[in-house]
Amino acid sequence: MATLDRLLDALGNRLVQHIAAPEPRPRDLALLAPYAQVLRPGDVLLVDGGANKVSAAIKYLTQSTWSHAALYIGEADGAPSLVEAEIGQGVIVSSLTKYAGFHLRICRPVGVEPERLAEVVAFCRGRVGAKYDLRNVLDLARWLLPYPPVPRAMRRRMIAMGSGEPTRAICSSLIAEAFNAIGYPILPEADKLGDADSEAAEEVAHIRHHSLYAPRDFDASPYFAIIKPTLELGFDYRCMPWAGRSLPEHCGMCGKQVLALG
Repeated sequence: MATLDRLLDALGNRLVQHIAAPEPRPRDLALLAPYAQVLRPGDVLLVDGGANKVSAAIKYLTQSTWSHAALYIGEADGAPSLVEAEIGQGVIVSSLTKYAGFHLRICRPVGVEPERLAEVVAFCRGRVGAKYDLRNVLDLARWLLPYPPVPRAMRRRMIAMGSGEPTRAICSSLIAEAFNAIGYPILPEADKLGDADSEAAEEVAHIRHHSLYAPRDFDASPYFAIIKPTLELGFDYRCMPWAGRSLPEHCGMCGKQVLALG
């Protein structure tokens, strides 16, 4: 049995190297500065992820540009940080600078008490160190085809294949489980009590299992606000640094600091 485990571990490592190898991209850290200023603990950061096979498969299966999700936890070791589940690494703490050069979106839960948000952050931080079982090669093999020939009705189920543990599914499972734990909705399923055709039928929401969530669900959720750093920091169209126009430190019309595009 030990020999089989070693063989499966070796095969799992090879699969991870193949499907999760990132594509190098320019890293303009200056473009992250507005995100670092605006992000709050408990925010979900969506990533228009790289060109590896996992990202390509998630984009295809969800028909969305968002292929990764991470939870912002505030500063760790003096730097803005995220908790995320990564294939081959498990649940880890990453610096925000990891996503310099990526297209990002901030999704913020609305009306949540600070102590409940702290519970969400603590939930995810408590999973740090959980490892992906590389012996579960069938779970890994689902990402080998970036565009798997799967009927639309089965696509979400394909994403959720495996044990349902956050490191054996995709990144969004861990975050969805944390919000489910405090009873905060993402995209709950709705059922009607009594006669479904009756106008008097009562509609109730059911929490979907966390393994069935994808990154795009936080973007599509009516319960998460989309936060755009440029607007949050006080955008004024008169301060736009158009080509051919000098870029002063402060706008002469409104007195605000002129921010670089990004």
